[in-house]
Amino acid sequence: MTTGRGPSPSTARHRATAGRPSAAAASSATTRPRGRCGGSWGEAGGFNADPNQSVADYLTAWLAAKALVLKPTTMARYRDYVHDDLVPAFGTLKLDELGHRHIAAFVTGELAAGRGDTTLYRCLATLSSALGDTVRHHRLAHNPASPPALHRPPSPERQIWTADEAVRFLQHCHQADPHMADLFEFLIGTGMREGEALGTHWDDVHLAERVLYVRCTLSAIDNNHLVITTPKTRTSRNWVAVSHRVATALEHRARSRARRHSDPSDPFTGLVFCRPDGRPLRPHTVLDRLRQLSKEAGVPRVTVHDLRHLAAVITITAGVPLTVVSKTLRHSTLSTTANIYSHLTQQAAREAVDTIDHTLTRAQKRNDRRAWLERCDHHATTSSTSANPSTGSAPPPRPASTPSPTNPKAGVRPHRDHPHSGHGKGRPPMCERTASDLREAKSGRQDLNLRPLAPQMAASGPQLGHVPLFEGD
Repeated sequence: MTTGRGPSPSTARHRATAGRPSAAAASSATTRPRGRCGGSWGEAGGFNADPNQSVADYLTAWLAAKALVLKPTTMARYRDYVHDDLVPAFGTLKLDELGHRHIAAFVTGELAAGRGDTTLYRCLATLSSALGDTVRHHRLAHNPASPPALHRPPSPERQIWTADEAVRFLQHCHQADPHMADLFEFLIGTGMREGEALGTHWDDVHLAERVLYVRCTLSAIDNNHLVITTPKTRTSRNWVAVSHRVATALEHRARSRARRHSDPSDPFTGLVFCRPDGRPLRPHTVLDRLRQLSKEAGVPRVTVHDLRHLAAVITITAGVPLTVVSKTLRHSTLSTTANIYSHLTQQAAREAVDTIDHTLTRAQKRNDRRAWLERCDHHATTSSTSANPSTGSAPPPRPASTPSPTNPKAGVRPHRDHPHSGHGKGRPPMCERTASDLREAKSGRQDLNLRPLAPQMAASGPQLGHVPLFEGD
């Protein structure tokens, strides 16, 4: 029988403690790793809270979880390093006991056995990636593989063709193997990666717009099994411009493309660069053909990826901005382009500071010439002002000189037509040379004595033998 009264105190206490964990359960919950480490997902990813978990068990579980997110080529490389190197070296150790000293001893032994630096560095990078996940998921307090026991080895010196060598190689290819010549024209003209070029489909090419889209890449797993995967990075999936040479190569490929019935569901259907039967080209086949044709053309031996570097070198040395080159190569960051081609950017840096120097020097010369012209104008203005009385104070009058036997013209003012005089009204003042020329032109005679008269003759009037020049003279 139900009443309106609430539950009894004993019932309320039972309900309050029914959902509360016990002390042992609470202690177990606090010691269990937090986040993704707990539950079935964390155990599937290799994150087991068992302190007795071995390195081999963890790496095996971690590798199985990575197979869901890694590209097949990356997964194959990780698998080889885990099964061939890391498990034999550290598999029997407990994960909690693995320390930096174990990794350093492994590196020392491998180097002593003649292991290559690059291969060993990549193996340690795989181990560091696996142990880094344990730290991110609170399985370990720190990563024993970080900092690395082996520093990143320097990149090998690459042999890059010159523009003349590239042209010589391409000319030989067009004669010896036109189909491979189209592929090499495409690689050099676009700067695309080998896998991206071999994975290009005709649906991705738009010759009318002179562009193509990088959508997938062809990869070989263990140099044997061919697969179509996504491009290397997110920025690699982008548009690429097509030049005239590349368009010509693509048009040639379009005319000679394989005509056969194909399965639309086949990922290798519609490849631009393929074998005569339409099947994909293997990367090692392209490399072998490149080396053979290079030997025949008499150019240095290079790899297929060096053709991508050749495209970058040509554009950078031609003065194309580094940002444009980085976008053309579709690098993830600008620093990637700068680091790879640092030897070219150093030359560009020197040219940049030289450009600054030349620009400032030219500007300084222009300013110096402008200042010199201003000084000349100021000097001319000052001289004109001192010579013209109307614009300034008149100079003091010069004392009049008296005639003397040695200087009969002393005291005589030079003749000058005054603008308000009767005979010379409106006539501009003429110098002695101008008046003589006019008299000669009027009379037509050149034997007249046109020298100015002496003061005595001018005072006494015309003398005997004087011939008037004009009527009224």
